[in-house]
Amino acid sequence: MIGKMSKDVLEAVLETIPVEFSVLDKDDNVLAWNKHKSRIFRRPEGVVGRNVRKCHPRKSLGKVEQILSEMRAGKRESATFWIDLLVGKSNGMHKILIQYFALRDEEGRYLGCLEASQDISAIQKLSGEKRLLE
Repeated sequence: MIGKMSKDVLEAVLETIPVEFSVLDKDDNVLAWNKHKSRIFRRPEGVVGRNVRKCHPRKSLGKVEQILSEMRAGKRESATFWIDLLVGKSNGMHKILIQYFALRDEEGRYLGCLEASQDISAIQKLSGEKRLLE
């Protein structure tokens, strides 16, 4: 990153970006996440420090383990997929983009994983263009 931000500004940025994320360490333990109150995939605060295997539904666990294993081995840098998910009681189905990114230091050593999720339903409806402040 170029430049420096105070902790307050960095935290505001991480809560403001239109993506919710979770961060895992190199041992697959949950370190942190943003947007706690408005997450698509909500979780209790007690998940911090727990192994990610205890946080994922069984039906997706094998794929999550494969992605993390391949990242750890240097065979994969990212994984992208999307699902249709019922959001809220009356909001209907939404398209959710989910991406996993390997976190590496400057020497390429695996530090962990960033899991990012975003409701892209409104983005999919965009057409043409809209200029700044139009």
